[in-house]
Amino acid sequence: MLEIHFTARRFRVHPDIREHAVKAVEKLDKFFDGIRRCDIILSFERSTNSLKVAEICLHVNRTILTAVEKSGDFHKSIDFAIDKVERQLKTYKSKLHTKNKKKLLRAKAKVL
Repeated sequence: MLEIHFTARRFRVHPDIREHAVKAVEKLDKFFDGIRRCDIILSFERSTNSLKVAEICLHVNRTILTAVEKSGDFHKSIDFAIDKVERQLKTYKSKLHTKNKKKLLRAKAKVL
């Protein structure tokens, strides 16, 4: 089960942005089912001509995957951060598979 923590630093988030972020993170569950918790942190970088920053931290088994994106719009920042975390999840998953294959090959070699 995915636990989502949402934080907005120094401002109140519009419900539309919050809903967009939560839906995007819930879609990550189809890539890897070992996601335990997700932290979504939204903030501004500058007061004038502000950059909107979206930070997404995924707690997967004993690993934390983090993506930070900046743009002029929160929706874009969230989407780009989700894309980054998605790529990180795919590489993490492939590393797990190769480690498991190596363990199986070693076990077969010992038996033979």
